[in-house]
This record gives sequence, structure tokens and C-alpha cells, in this order.
Amino acid sequence: MRLSGLLVLILVVICGFVRAGDAPVFSQDFEKADVDKDAGALEFLVLGDGDFKVKQDGANKVLELAPTPLETYGILFGPTETEDVAVRARAFGTSSGRRFPVFAVGVNGVGGYMLRLNPAKKAVEILKGEDVKGSAPYAWTTGTWSILSLSIRKVKDGAWTVEGKAWEQGKEEPKDALVKFEETEKPTPGRCGAWGIPYSASPIRFDDLLVQKLK
Repeated sequence: MRLSGLLVLILVVICGFVRAGDAPVFSQDFEKADVDKDAGALEFLVLGDGDFKVKQDGANKVLELAPTPLETYGILFGPTETEDVAVRARAFGTSSGRRFPVFAVGVNGVGGYMLRLNPAKKAVEILKGEDVKGSAPYAWTTGTWSILSLSIRKVKDGAWTVEGKAWEQGKEEPKDALVKFEETEKPTPGRCGAWGIPYSASPIRFDDLLVQKLK
């Protein structure tokens, strides 16, 4: 394991990235992937015509979304799940003037639940499909890695809780969810995912994708 990857793993364990009792069912840090390899060749399901390729980023490898054309692009990964599942990923982007990238992670596939970090709105949001179900203030800094975390957990029959949090890498993970949504409709089975919108016309990078089955 590369040194930086080891440091990330240590940070992950300290801050609860992998909690006791939560079983990782998918992880990908791209270190074993060849540079310029397409996401589809890595068995990701690529949504739309987004150009996702493995790139070298200093000592690390990342999955980079090309900045053109300007659309919403995503990838799906991990097993199909309905509930008691969490997804995390690191995302990186830069602003250009008043144009900002948008990052997101999701559960339950396309049209499921999404945690979206929207720097232009200075907010982190939970969406169900296209509908915003919850929002909280968030101060994003250009040129930094952000960690996004989203989970859906069954509380009882007919009740689920969707919780999301985001924080800048190197800072302390929030103890509590920043934004939460109480669901009463049964979720649709689907895979976890990550999305990006390159509004700032600069690449968006993803790394350290993780899916956990919650206990």
C-alpha cells in the first residue's frame, strides 16, 4: 500500500470511516488500475456519456471525470441493496470565477437517494430523484478533497432514515448527520453511486469509494 493510502486508511479508522459492525462490501482506491483505463473496463456502470478514466494524481491514482461536455454524469458500483447500506467517497474539484463543480454520492440506484454537495448554493442536500428532501449550510473550499457519506437505514416497518454528512479531508468528521430525511415509502433496490457536474469546466476527481452493509 502506498504511504498516502496508508495515512488515509489510518485517518479512516480513527474518524470512523469503517465502523465496528459495518461490513465493507465494496471498496476501490484505483491503485491497481492502469492509468487511462476507462471506468467501464473496471466494471463500473457509467451513466450517460461521461468520460471517467483513471489518472495519476501525484503519488495517488484517482478516477477523473473529464470537464466536457457539460452534463450530469455518474457511475454505479457495489452490490444491489435496498436498506441498511452506506456509501462514502472522496471528491475533488476547483471553481472558476462564479462557476463551481457539484459532487454527489447515492444509494438505491438511479432515482434513489443522493447526497449532493452544491458549492454554488453553499449547501449539502439530500435528494430523492430530482426532489430536494433536506438541506444544510456547507462551506466548501476550492481545490480541496471533500468526503461525502450517505446511508439509508430501516428503523421499523414502514420507516427509514436517510442521513448524510460531508467534511473537508483533514478536518474532523461531524459526529452527527448534517442533513436527514425520514422516509415512509419502501426504497427501491439499487446500487450505490457517485456523480459529478463539471460546471467550472475543470475535471472532477473521485477516490476511495466504499460501500458498507450496516448492522
